[in-house]
Amino acid sequence: MNKYETVFIMTPVLSDQQMKETVEKFKGILTAQGAEIVNEESWGLKKMAYPIQKKSTGFYELIEFNATPETVAKLETGYRRDERIIRYITVKLDKYAAAYAEKRRNKFKKED
Repeated sequence: MNKYETVFIMTPVLSDQQMKETVEKFKGILTAQGAEIVNEESWGLKKMAYPIQKKSTGFYELIEFNATPETVAKLETGYRRDERIIRYITVKLDKYAAAYAEKRRNKFKKED
């Protein structure tokens, strides 16, 4: 099992309910494949650096998880098939990135 982090951008025309359903769909794909979700952050509606599909804003979501490479392949296939996702990136975390992510998680927990 490797540590991964995925960030995806959903189209800004979604309602709150549709956005939550989309996030749950992708979390479901991960858990169905045996992945362990470590952290999830909803960054909300943000302005993008440049327009994508004629949209200048989007809902950002980050999910950190432990999984196999086959799980990541299935997740990215799901992103490509879903018209609500306008951009995504999945990154394998090395030991330094994993340590930074842990530090960032702990910082946010202390602020809550």
